[in-house]
Amino acid sequence: IMPLPTLLDPQGKAVGGTMKSMDLPEIVGVRIGKHVTLEVDAADKAIAEAKVVEACEKLLVNQIMEGFTFRVEESK
Repeated sequence: IMPLPTLLDPQGKAVGGTMKSMDLPEIVGVRIGKHVTLEVDAADKAIAEAKVVEACEKLLVNQIMEGFTFRVEESK
């Protein structure tokens, strides 16, 4: 879950400024987001993906300010 690219990211700006003062000028951009891990019990991958999208759209993501990406992995 990341701030939309069109919006300011004050946390990313603060960390980016600190990177420069730490002699890391090669790092020219920082964006700060959230990493969420979900365990989904579903009959197949398509159903699991649909449930993740539903959870993100209904609860986890503020769609006015954030976007999301995800990947589905088989449990081991």
